[in-house]
Amino acid sequence: MNKQPTTLNQRQIEITEDDLPLHCPTPSMRLWNAHPRVFLPIEATGEALCPYCGTRYILKGGVKAAQH
Repeated sequence: MNKQPTTLNQRQIEITEDDLPLHCPTPSMRLWNAHPRVFLPIEATGEALCPYCGTRYILKGGVKAAQH
């Protein structure tokens, strides 16, 4: 039995730097079906996948180079 989530049910959400730090569920999601809040490290790769609901987050504009 394959327990991998199907791509048909996955959501993809584009976020901006204003949305950081990123956590799922986001404030715009309904509370009646919410899972525990989990912070997602998106800054390094520009993408993050929620381990609870499978929502894929993509950082609009991609990863920025670190400034020293």
